[in-house]
Amino acid sequence: MKRDAHYYALLAFCRACGYSKESAHVIADASQFVDDAKINLMFLDTNDLKAPYEFVNNRPAFFNMATCHSYFQIETFNYEAMVNNTIAFHFVPGFKGENFTKRLRCMEESPIIMDLIKEVMLEDDLIKLGMVLHVYVDTFSHQGFNGMVSKVNAIKNCEAYNIKSLGLFDKTLKILKQLSQNNYEIYFDKIMPAYGHAQALDYPDLPYLEWAYEYDYSDEFNGLYKKIVIDNKDRYQRAFRGVEKLLKNYLLYHPHYRDSAIQFDSIEPLMKSLIYEGHDALRIKNWQNLLIEQRLLDRKDKDLLTYEDDRWLKDAFANYDRKVFENRVVENVRLADNFECSKWYGFYTAAKWYKKRFLEICNKYQLFLPI
Repeated sequence: MKRDAHYYALLAFCRACGYSKESAHVIADASQFVDDAKINLMFLDTNDLKAPYEFVNNRPAFFNMATCHSYFQIETFNYEAMVNNTIAFHFVPGFKGENFTKRLRCMEESPIIMDLIKEVMLEDDLIKLGMVLHVYVDTFSHQGFNGMVSKVNAIKNCEAYNIKSLGLFDKTLKILKQLSQNNYEIYFDKIMPAYGHAQALDYPDLPYLEWAYEYDYSDEFNGLYKKIVIDNKDRYQRAFRGVEKLLKNYLLYHPHYRDSAIQFDSIEPLMKSLIYEGHDALRIKNWQNLLIEQRLLDRKDKDLLTYEDDRWLKDAFANYDRKVFENRVVENVRLADNFECSKWYGFYTAAKWYKKRFLEICNKYQLFLPI
C-alpha cells in the first residue's frame, strides 16, 4: 500500500474509531514512517551521548533500525536487507507451501503479524501500534509474493484492467509490450528482478485496481502457470475492516487515548474513500477533503492533514540536514534536547523490538532465517 492508505486512511480510521487527534497522528505517522525509515546506521557525536547506543567499529552508533530501503539500488540486494526490512515489514511469511521460498510467500493475516499484534495490544505504545498496523495491511496487498529475490515472484502476463495513470517507466513497458509480446517478456525479466512484487509494478498498491497475472504453481517451479485475477478493492476493504476492529480493541485496553467528543456513526464513507479511483496525489487530496467534511479534522490541523517524512528526524537531531540524512549511513549525529522523548527514538526502539520478535516468532513456526 502507499501513503494514501498507510497515513491518511489510517488517520481517518483512528479518528472515526474515537482516538484523539494527537494519538491518531502518532499512529498514522508511525505507520507511514515504516516506508520512509531508510537510515540503517548513525554514528553519534562522541560528546553528545544522551541515550543507550551500540558500538559499531568501536564508535557509538544507532544501528539496524531501517524498516525499508531503495529497492532498485543494487546494494540493497543482500540477504540481511531482505530479511530485516523487506520480509519483516512488507512481505510477512504465511508459512504455506512445500519448500522454503513458498513458505516465505506473504499471506494476509499471517500468524506472525497476528502474534505481534496480540503483544502490542497489551502495551501502551502508539508507535508500535502504528508499525504493526502498517505490516498488517501490507499482508493483504502483498499476498502471493515474498520478500526475497525468488522464483516465487517471477510472474508473467501481468496486466491492469482499469489503471488511472501510468508513470514514465510503466508507459515504456507498455510500448515494448505492444511492439512484441515475446521480446517484452525477455526484456522485462532482464530489467525487473523477481524481488517482492517488482514484476507486478505498483499494481498491488493501487486500491481501486483490478489486475491479473500468471504464476508458477508447481512445487518445483516446472513452468506450470495459472492465472489469478485480483480485485484490490476487496483486498483493501477487508484489510481496513480488520484495522477498524483492532483499533477499537486497542481503545478498550487503553481508554486514555479516546476523544469522548467523537461520535462517528458509519465507517462506510471511509470505505468508499479507501478505494477512490485516481492517481496517488488525487487519492491523498480526496482523503484530506473527507477528513474535513466528516469533521474528523479541522482546516487548522495542518500538521495532521499533511504528512512530512522527516518531521520526526527534525525533532530528534540538532544537526538535521535533509541531504545528509537521506543517506543510508549518517555521520556525526548530534541529538536534540529531550532526545529520549522524541518520536524518532520511540520508532527506533520499536523497530529493534519488532525485528527481534519477528525472528523469534519465525523460529516458533519452524521458519529459520539466520542473520
